[in-house]
Amino acid sequence: MASPPILSLGWRNLRRDLRAGELTVLLLAVTLAVAALTAVGFFADRLQGGLSRDARQLLAGDAVLASDHGIPPAYRQQADRLGLQTAVTVVFPTMARADDAQGGASRLVSLKAVEPAYPLRGAVRTSDHWNPDMDTSTLTASGRDTPGGPAQGEVWADAALLAGLEIALGDTLHLGDAALRLTRIITLEADRGTGFMSFSPRVMLHMDDLPATGLVQPASRLNWRLLVAGDDASVQQFTDALQRQWDGQPERGMRLMTLESGSPQMQRTIDRAEGFLRLVALLTALLCAVGVALAARSFAQRHLDGAALLRVLGLSQRAIIGSYALEFALAGLGASLAGVAIGFALHHVFIALLANLLQVALPAASFWPVLLGLGMGLTLLLAFGLAPVLQLAQVPPLRVLRRDLGELKPASRGVIAAGVGGFAVLLLVISADWRLGGIAVGGFAVAVLVFAALAALGIRLLRTLVNEATAPRPLVLATRQMAARPVFAIVQVSSLAVGLLALVLLILLRTDLVSSWQQATPADANNRFVINIQPDQATDFQTALQQAGVHDYQWYPMIRGRLSHINGKPVSGSDYEDSDARRQVEREFNLSHAAQLPRDNEITAGRWTAEEAQGLSMEAEIAERLRVGLGDELTFQIGGLEHRATVTSLRKVDWGSMNANFFVIYPVGQMPELPVTYLAAYRAPDHASFDNALVRQFPNITNVDMTATLAQIQRVLAQVVRAVEFLFAFALAAGLVVLFAAVTATREERAREYAIMRALGASRRLLARVQRTELAGIGALAGLLASSVAMLIGWALAHYVFDFPWTAAWWTPMAGASAGALLALAAGWWGLREVLHRPVNETLRRAAA
Repeated sequence: MASPPILSLGWRNLRRDLRAGELTVLLLAVTLAVAALTAVGFFADRLQGGLSRDARQLLAGDAVLASDHGIPPAYRQQADRLGLQTAVTVVFPTMARADDAQGGASRLVSLKAVEPAYPLRGAVRTSDHWNPDMDTSTLTASGRDTPGGPAQGEVWADAALLAGLEIALGDTLHLGDAALRLTRIITLEADRGTGFMSFSPRVMLHMDDLPATGLVQPASRLNWRLLVAGDDASVQQFTDALQRQWDGQPERGMRLMTLESGSPQMQRTIDRAEGFLRLVALLTALLCAVGVALAARSFAQRHLDGAALLRVLGLSQRAIIGSYALEFALAGLGASLAGVAIGFALHHVFIALLANLLQVALPAASFWPVLLGLGMGLTLLLAFGLAPVLQLAQVPPLRVLRRDLGELKPASRGVIAAGVGGFAVLLLVISADWRLGGIAVGGFAVAVLVFAALAALGIRLLRTLVNEATAPRPLVLATRQMAARPVFAIVQVSSLAVGLLALVLLILLRTDLVSSWQQATPADANNRFVINIQPDQATDFQTALQQAGVHDYQWYPMIRGRLSHINGKPVSGSDYEDSDARRQVEREFNLSHAAQLPRDNEITAGRWTAEEAQGLSMEAEIAERLRVGLGDELTFQIGGLEHRATVTSLRKVDWGSMNANFFVIYPVGQMPELPVTYLAAYRAPDHASFDNALVRQFPNITNVDMTATLAQIQRVLAQVVRAVEFLFAFALAAGLVVLFAAVTATREERAREYAIMRALGASRRLLARVQRTELAGIGALAGLLASSVAMLIGWALAHYVFDFPWTAAWWTPMAGASAGALLALAAGWWGLREVLHRPVNETLRRAAA
């Protein structure tokens, strides 16, 4: 049986148009969009799967009950009844001391006592090889998973402790009244957490050795954890039972952590990296949508005569619609499959670039990104490409005699609304963040309307301002051409502006947004935070810093206080539903005082008034969390004393910076009535002996070394930037496709106009100058508009999505105008050069045929 005419005709049309290059721009745009989106889709899909699977290691169990006053036996018995595995750990700060034979040096450590079953999920990685000259990478590579914790009579410790105390494996470490043998170096402890004490050297010992140390006293600040693990249903029963017992309000000092409430230490960085990649992919898709729309219209324009001939030969409108729809469906499916294959290959590059950041073995990808890529490719064609092509079925047969009949018309509002609406919904789904998707998609939608309106205004002003008597002849002719076909000029300016908008926005994001991210932790940032400096040590400590060459340091008094009343009303954790707010009011705050506003702090409400005795300044986010505002009176219990003050200002604090920051600061230089210690933040000299000498001189201080953390953050940022730059190349390619499509969209109209001008005596050289003038003008206007709007969208993304300061240069619009003119000239030279060399009689015959 012969193939149906629609199928055979559609297949023949596809093969013919592919050979003729009619579909090149359109297929390239679809392939680029699908490749960019599926590359990010595969990466995000595998990343989320890996993080969900491995997150248990960051808790050391499936759920954790944390307490600051011990674990009541009833909770453990409840877990045992459900068949869950359990283990208890306790962490607290204390002093560790080397044996007198090794010098007897001491250092503050974070001591962790563990039961033999610890950890219930994952494993502690340790090494039994270490020497003072071993670098971090070599030590890490030598580590291996070690089931359970230390044996009785033994301890494991961080390498930093051995270096600080100048001891070696096998030596004795004194913890309180106990003398234990140091047997292994801890290279990775996934559930370590964050905070000051997490940066102190870790010492791990068997739970049964803890009583012998004599370190647990009634006033000791201990952090107890009950780890539970088992099947998901039993763990869920355990957590649900706790919530019912607490009736939504946990017991004071207790907190339940699960996979949903816990988060990996680098989760925020990973989220930002994924957000950058999704943004670049979104912009690529938006650019490709414009490219498909322009390419499809050019395709339909060139097939008007062929469609009219098919009507003359008796082919029905239904058959023409079916053949072109089939051609586009096959072309879109092929381009989408190619894009999916390219995206799958590219996501492996992302994984390689971010390998050190991920530090997890990712599972296989699901089929979801494939479906997403195919849906995006077909949506692009249906929403932006098919409408003008389907008009070919409506071309009257009389067009074979009269070329002025059957010209393409704008698509109906319903078709445009349906296509653009479906595309926008798909982009919002892909963005996985309504703010990111809303700003990108909404910004571009508004930009298109703004570009069209301003382009129309610009063309009208140009026609008014250009004096035909005095202006250069190429400028006069170029102005006449744009004024004679304003719709084409507006479409070109708008299309070019959209393409340039994405390119300028990406460049600004790359240079300004990423730079702002990197500047949050600059290479010369503070890498030491020293706390517990006593008042009688303050002068000597600052002298020691200056003698070592450390002159630029931050110095703040530190006061420990518990919030007891707000406006005279007692405060308790039960007053708040938010778990962070409950924890905040149930523990002591770090308070400080200073006459001058700390650097990098920004007043968001109220006023900072130096030496305002009864005032205080509060960090804005915690004030909102605790429902505290300007004028509220806060009472803190500080060392047995009550201290009342009124909130006179709110501050925005960058907690990601390496500067000393506090929730509450009193704006006064001296507070002699309150017990204080001091905090110093500075960049330490490179030589290692400085830290050792400082600890020997001031053995009670806590010296937090952030060097490794800073290096890790910088490595992470470098990896993220490389991944973004890699995908950035796709967006650039898509932008160039749009520029080429926008410039060449009016090629046949230009050819007819130039042929008429040449027939009337215009030289080829003059027409070339007219073309360059017109393209430069359109490109400059598009670049100016695009750069201005890109600065606004960039600011919105920086402020509402990525939370970075926005520092785009004032000269960006001028640079954008210049770049737009150059790119338009380059695209015009490539796409329109044959127009000027086409014989006049051939062009006129085509127009008259």
